[in-house]
Amino acid sequence: MPKQSLQSIVDGASSIVDVLYANPPKTALNVFGVMMPTDVVRAEYTTWRDEQRSWREGVALHDQSYHMNNLRLHGPDAIALLSHLAINSFASFQPGAAKQFVACSPEGFVIGDAILYHLAENDLLLVGNPATTDWVQFTAETGGFDVDAELDPIWVLNKTKQRMAYRYQVEGPNAYHLLEELNGGPLPEIRFFRWATITIAGHQVRAMRHSMGGVPGLELSGPWADRRDVKSALVAAGRKHGLRQVGSLAYFSTVIESGWWAVPFSAVYSSPQLRGYREWLSDKSASARMSLGGSFYSADPQDYYATPWDLGYGRIIRFDHDFVGRAALEKMQPEPHRTKVTLLWNADDFTDVFHRLVTDGPTAQHIDLPVAATGRMHYDKVLDADGAVVGVGTYPTYTYNERCMMSLGCVDDRFSAPGTELTMIWGEDGGGARSAGLVEPHEQVAIRVRVAPSPISSTAREYRDRSRAQSAPQ
Repeated sequence: MPKQSLQSIVDGASSIVDVLYANPPKTALNVFGVMMPTDVVRAEYTTWRDEQRSWREGVALHDQSYHMNNLRLHGPDAIALLSHLAINSFASFQPGAAKQFVACSPEGFVIGDAILYHLAENDLLLVGNPATTDWVQFTAETGGFDVDAELDPIWVLNKTKQRMAYRYQVEGPNAYHLLEELNGGPLPEIRFFRWATITIAGHQVRAMRHSMGGVPGLELSGPWADRRDVKSALVAAGRKHGLRQVGSLAYFSTVIESGWWAVPFSAVYSSPQLRGYREWLSDKSASARMSLGGSFYSADPQDYYATPWDLGYGRIIRFDHDFVGRAALEKMQPEPHRTKVTLLWNADDFTDVFHRLVTDGPTAQHIDLPVAATGRMHYDKVLDADGAVVGVGTYPTYTYNERCMMSLGCVDDRFSAPGTELTMIWGEDGGGARSAGLVEPHEQVAIRVRVAPSPISSTAREYRDRSRAQSAPQ
């Protein structure tokens, strides 16, 4: 039987958008149960509200060992390969550093982003969404680069049930007190996206300054065999510091507080120049099986694509090297761009969705808490006072720390000022019919939203600004 590819799916469908709408999952537990299986990380350890509080009030322990791809790149052309794909510069990128790696299509739209670790000379590790690691792996195998690419896939696809490394995020106001105690003394000075070695439970641990919730903390990693010893030490010593293990429900809500657009619609479905890549991707690839939900609908996948400026990555574009999409981005640079914001839901409109469950008449689409996304990619349309679409909202999330339901948004710049009143449509276009029975029949409702900064948390904004000021440009 001929190999099925993403290209064959695109060729066989009237619109790839409709295929993605019909892909499961459509509930928060299904979305996150696939990404972070409950047999290794619980949905909740205490409650998701208590766990959300931990990164603001105590210590949050996030187990990031299972839900991301690891792609190890070895060889003399490893940097050349990555520089060929990345919008950001590699001029000062040295071992001991990490960076947000962002790749675009030839047309200048974002394919994906991930964290890139410079482990040693000619030895780098890319960690993140398969949309990004697949693109880099394809280029490594077909682009004529002298580099070896070793993939360690997410846990549910990992037949060996062994990872290259464990990865724990330890963050919150008491995080450094806990880590100093376990290290047996003061921690080394670590700049943002840099790392040093500390000791926990007799094991050498790589500690990188990074954050999920936008608060002070370190990402810890080391050999897979050390994972239980290190975690047990963190949990035992962390009790008096208010440590909470964070389950998958609270974990995936961190993005709304830190302002990270975690899973953008990857710009790989329509570019003529990426046909070979779509033929390389199988029908089991993440790009083929990605799920889509929300009120924004267009049969044209290009209407979902985003530029780096739309997602807040305009500041890292560097035209000091040749890379895929450079010419397109140079043309786009002087044009108006959308701005990443937070959209705060009106409290009455939010609670009215639940009130419909106990009254006669049509219900609205249910809101799962804390994250109400109905697919790995969730796009709701955002309207101005005249009913014109001026942006989209994603990651609809409730956070106990802000006592508010909100979405991460991307709106035309003229509507991006804090306090601007807009309207977001909640519920799928077609009332659930596009999701092939995976979403209950419902009526779309208008949610009043107010524009706020991204990140929404003043703690996260202050931490981000301090971190950027202390770090050399990359």
